[in-house]
Amino acid sequence: MEFETTVEEIIPRTHEVRSFRFSRPSSFTYKPGQFIFITLRKNGDELRKHFTISSSPSEKEILEFTKKLTSSEYSATLTHLQPGDWARLDGPYGKFTFTGEFNKLALLTGGIGITPFRSICKYCTDLHVDTDIALVSGNRSEGDIVFRDDFNNMCSHNEHLRVYYTVDEPTSTWEGFIGRIDSKLIREVIPDYSERIFYVCGPPPMITAMIAILTDLKIQSDRIKRELFSGY
Repeated sequence: MEFETTVEEIIPRTHEVRSFRFSRPSSFTYKPGQFIFITLRKNGDELRKHFTISSSPSEKEILEFTKKLTSSEYSATLTHLQPGDWARLDGPYGKFTFTGEFNKLALLTGGIGITPFRSICKYCTDLHVDTDIALVSGNRSEGDIVFRDDFNNMCSHNEHLRVYYTVDEPTSTWEGFIGRIDSKLIREVIPDYSERIFYVCGPPPMITAMIAILTDLKIQSDRIKRELFSGY
């Protein structure tokens, strides 16, 4: 479905990550984890990129995507975006989805790769899906954790959801895990990992590392779903 809409709200998530919310037509349906193409205008030209939807289908009135702002032309356009500005959305697309098909999930992510998991976990929380979900999020620093408040709120309302953070550059007050996601951390926080379906999302090097770790843990390839975030 392709439609024109307007920016409703821009939400700072970290010092370099923003969420952009648009009005959602009542006829637009999608599954958690899917993506859309978003076209913006700049000096008479149209710029088109695809982004995972970070809102949940249970959030009926808005569509949200979330991006780490870079030096790219598209990011520069987003930086100047204001509520009321025009956009064209096209979608949904993608098969990296979850609506309750499995009893146990393990979600592994790095940085901005957490966006589809915000959609999936919000959906499961709002619709009371009783799938047991363990999410492990790797970040450069505590200040780079995206959606932390959202996930804290979800965990307080969803007894089936657990979220763990690990950072490469901890401060003296950091009380979470330190370092990159590895087999030791997975064994510690997800002791029943062999019983779970794994969803992995992040930049290509992170995906490669996670697949190698899961292979060492004897997780069969048909129990691993992956989504690459190349960034732009």
